[in-house]
Amino acid sequence: MERREVAAVLAYIGRLDPRTIRTATGEARDQLAQWHELLHDVPFATNYGWDVREAIRTHVLDSPYPILPVDVARAWRTYRRACLDRHTDPTPAADPDDPTAWRAELLGGRQAVATGMVAPSTHRQLTKGGPHPDMEAGLRAVGSCVPPTIRAALAPYRPARAAREAAVAAGLPDALGVRCPWCHAREGEPCRSRLVGPDGRARGNAPRATPHPTRIDLAAAEITRQGAA
Repeated sequence: MERREVAAVLAYIGRLDPRTIRTATGEARDQLAQWHELLHDVPFATNYGWDVREAIRTHVLDSPYPILPVDVARAWRTYRRACLDRHTDPTPAADPDDPTAWRAELLGGRQAVATGMVAPSTHRQLTKGGPHPDMEAGLRAVGSCVPPTIRAALAPYRPARAAREAAVAAGLPDALGVRCPWCHAREGEPCRSRLVGPDGRARGNAPRATPHPTRIDLAAAEITRQGAA
């Protein structure tokens, strides 16, 4: 901030907290010099969330002590650090074979975020919504997020899912869509075979590639019930 901006900040603080007002000419001049020395690299406001007045209001509301210039400087550093933590360094447009230009563009982007000139780039964050428009045509052509060739290659490693998909494709009821009354497997989970020891107690269970017959019957009955409704 320039000296005139720091003077405006001091006037704003004086309206919120009269304890900070300096009436003597020498004291006011020293106060302005002190604040400008600590806040010369702090922006008054940016287009992406920072406003020194918000930091001042927050301190006045949360603290019983008069605000100091270091309080504003620390608030700005905290905000700047949070922006840099969210920044994900978009791929530079510079030639990757030119490490000097590549590094300079990366550092320039981080400096712009640190000074509040641009907003952090958060393109790697999770977003809601459907697929990206560029992928919609490909999904319509393939019919699924997993291509058939990949699905067939994965079938030996997930037999329960492969059996479920084959049953649905053949027009049979989806047994994993209901809870198994035999092994109590939840919806979407494969059935399990109970392992019984010599003493008759259960020693464990193992997932089955095919659901229990009672579960298949229950799924068929559920389809019939829904059709009748």
